[in-house]
Amino acid sequence: MNDVTELAAKIINCQKKNDLTDADVAFGTHLSVEKLHRIKENSYKPTDDDLKRINDFMKQQQR
Repeated sequence: MNDVTELAAKIINCQKKNDLTDADVAFGTHLSVEKLHRIKENSYKPTDDDLKRINDFMKQQQR
């Protein structure tokens, strides 16, 4: 689950850099806040679709 830990760190860093709440990320990715929390605490392995949504959202935040 090391990949999930890395993903959680990337999400948290994106949130800090862009001053985003979990609700902001959930809205932007169309994932539930609960699912986002579970990803960040490593109790849920995100699907390929979840990963695409999260990565696309983080790329948009870099602009």
